[in-house]
Amino acid sequence: MWNLTIRIKKNDAVGGKRLQTLIIDCLMKAHIEGATVWTGVNGFGKRGKSTLHLEGVQVNMPLIIEVVDTQEKLEPLLPDLKLIVGDNGLVTIQETYVV
Repeated sequence: MWNLTIRIKKNDAVGGKRLQTLIIDCLMKAHIEGATVWTGVNGFGKRGKSTLHLEGVQVNMPLIIEVVDTQEKLEPLLPDLKLIVGDNGLVTIQETYVV
């Protein structure tokens, strides 16, 4: 099995649509078995810091979308996912063992 991890920020959008929604739609269309979206509370990257403020205002929190599926299903998605994510995030893939 392979683990696909996509790191973006919550408020990222392309064409007025949230990046996380575009990514999940792409994964569902490809019949991926499942995905999990994790919300982070603090982080930083080449586009600066992303932090959740607890005063009731959500400020561009980090998001991680994680997928575990076969290499045959994930590798063909990489070009499309890179187009969707662009410079807004990071897409990684690695072999993993499922028990």
